[in-house]
Amino acid sequence: MRENTGQAIATVERAVEVLMHFAETPSPTLGVTEIAEALGMSKAAVHRILASLRVRGLIELDLVTRRYSLGVGAMRLGLAYLDRLDIRRIAAPELMALSQRTDETATLSMRTGWTRIYVDQVTPAREVIMSVTLGVPYPLHAGGSSKAFLAFLTEEEIESYLAQRSLEPLTSETIADTGKLREELAAIRKRGWARSFGERMAGAASVAAPVFDHHGRPIAVLSVCGPQERFRDEVDTCAEALLESTARLSGQMGWTEEERR
Repeated sequence: MRENTGQAIATVERAVEVLMHFAETPSPTLGVTEIAEALGMSKAAVHRILASLRVRGLIELDLVTRRYSLGVGAMRLGLAYLDRLDIRRIAAPELMALSQRTDETATLSMRTGWTRIYVDQVTPAREVIMSVTLGVPYPLHAGGSSKAFLAFLTEEEIESYLAQRSLEPLTSETIADTGKLREELAAIRKRGWARSFGERMAGAASVAAPVFDHHGRPIAVLSVCGPQERFRDEVDTCAEALLESTARLSGQMGWTEEERR
């Protein structure tokens, strides 16, 4: 019985390897020989696995080319996973870890049209801290979290935002000039994160970076923020910790560094 169980587990593991190879290979179709050589399996074993996966619609066969591709069943699995994703719940441990690592406030923002709102935060255990108000909408050009959203939208969306809205300043530090804002967004895209010193609220500072979904879209933004005078010396350290957190969350949402490049 143990031997049969072991064989069954090995078969399942090989089937998973085949499915993951389809998901990780750039080519939309694969042949039996390609799969066998890449995974170190015999062609007979690969053929048996593909036949089993076809029964459940996880793999499809083009009868003309005799090449295989992911099937509707694989898409249904992926969509079922995506439907169950709750970014606020998934991000909660990262917010806690980020706040503890930086000893500053960590926040999570979501986009709502041309504005964004804070939906969660974790504050540190120290006397002087920064705290944000959840649920209040802010424009996408004012502050670190807002600019982290705007910078990673498509060029068409950015131009639409700039055309439809006047860049009203929230403080004297808010970037209200279209040309300067475009330069700032380009710099944010290049380094991967945004920073703000008093742009949304006087006396406050932050670094912020997007969390990408499986399409590479900014689904949320994490930020680390604190009192401006103290934060100036913490920017690089906080940004490093921030990017590690957003990379992990983006991976959980289906985005990878390979796709980003």
